[in-house]
Amino acid sequence: MNPHIRPETPEDIPAIASVIARAFATAPHASGTEAQIVAALRDAGALALSLVAETRGSVVGHLALSPVALSSRTPGWYGLGPLAVAPGHQGRGTGGRLVARALDTLRQRHAAGCVVLGEPGYYGRFGFRTDPAFVLPGVPPEYFQVIRFTQASSGGTVAYHEAFHIAA
Repeated sequence: MNPHIRPETPEDIPAIASVIARAFATAPHASGTEAQIVAALRDAGALALSLVAETRGSVVGHLALSPVALSSRTPGWYGLGPLAVAPGHQGRGTGGRLVARALDTLRQRHAAGCVVLGEPGYYGRFGFRTDPAFVLPGVPPEYFQVIRFTQASSGGTVAYHEAFHIAA
C-alpha cells in the first residue's frame, strides 16, 4: 500500500518525532539530534515544508525543507532534510515519494534550487549532483549535492538554519 503524502498537522508532531528518532537510531552518520532539529525549525517558523507519509492512519515517514543561505545572497534556496522513514517501512519507496513531492512543491513555488547532505546514490536519482560552485564547510563534497531549478545562482558557501547546530 502506497502511503498518503500530505503536509504535517499539529496532531502529527509526536508521531513525527518518534519516526525520526527510530529512523536515525542506527544510522551510521546520525547525530541523535535529528528530531530536535525538526522541532527547533518548527519552533523558529523555519520549516518551509514539512511532509508526512501516512499509512493506515499512522505516520510512517517525514521530510523537512528549510531555507538555506548562500554567501552569494541568491534567494530561493532550500535544504532537504532530515528525511526519515520508520524502520518497518524502509525500502518500500516511502522516502522517494516524500522527496519527489517536496521537489515538486519547490518547483511550483519557483524556488531557485535545493541542497542535500546525504548519500549520493540515493539522492542522485532525483537529480541531485555534486556542484563545485556550492560548498558546505567541513563536509566531504561528494555528500553535499545540489539540484538547480534555475540557473540564476552562482553558488557559494551554504549555511543551514541555526537549528542544525544543536549539540548532541
